[in-house]
Amino acid sequence: MKAIGFYLDKGKMKKKIPTFKSDRAAAAFVDKADLTRSDLSGARLTRFEIKPKDKSINLRLSGELYDAVRKRAARAGVPYQRFIRLTLEQAISGTK
Repeated sequence: MKAIGFYLDKGKMKKKIPTFKSDRAAAAFVDKADLTRSDLSGARLTRFEIKPKDKSINLRLSGELYDAVRKRAARAGVPYQRFIRLTLEQAISGTK
């Protein structure tokens, strides 16, 4: 049985996390909320860009590669330039 804003999970009601209009509103919610009773199934891992980017490069790509990169970035949910940077970081660090 389902109710708006809640779902049943092993007999316990779980609250859905509301949508926030700002990071400040989200932070205020997290500071006060008991997230142990919240439905976090829709949560996504987010990587924050902290280090300053003080160097730039210019790349020439084929139209086909450019389109493929943009599509993969969209599927990953990140801007394509960040996707390229993350891909380069993974290649350098040897991680998959």
